[in-house]
Formats: sequence, C-alpha cells, structure tokens
Amino acid sequence: MSKLASLILGTIWLFCPIIANAYVGPGAGISAIGSFVALIAAVLVAILGFVWYPVKRMLKKRNEPTLDDAEESIEDQAIAQKTNSDSIEK
Repeated sequence: MSKLASLILGTIWLFCPIIANAYVGPGAGISAIGSFVALIAAVLVAILGFVWYPVKRMLKKRNEPTLDDAEESIEDQAIAQKTNSDSIEK
C-alpha cells in the first residue's frame, strides 16, 4: 500500500469512531450552539463591515454637491430673492 493511501485510510479511521461513549447535557449543548451562532454572526458582521464602509464612502462621495452645483444653487437663490422682492413691491 502506498504512503498516500495509508495516510488517507488512517485519517478516515481517526474521524470515524465505531462507538462514541459521550453525553452532552442540555446546558452544554445550548452553550455550544450559542457559541457557534455567535461566531457565525461575528464573521458575517465583520465581512459586512469590510464591504459596507467602502460602499458608504462611495455613495457619500457621489451625493456630495460639486462646485458647479453650488454655483447654480447660489444663482437660483438670487433669482428667487429678486422674484420675491419684485412681487412684494407690486
């Protein structure tokens, strides 16, 4: 038998016990399940954080007004003030 086949069979033999004389009580079982759920949640939140921060920064940069927008806004305000003052004088 080759060394690779022996390694594979030995690994399978170690992870497939014939009899498992073990008992996990309800307290330990719930603790283990809770720890596993918390681990999965922590990993998902970490991945979400690494993905969301650059996306949020990109959206903020895209929604920021540019200099042209600011100039147009100032012109619009001046026109609105002039229109309001003309209507008040009449």
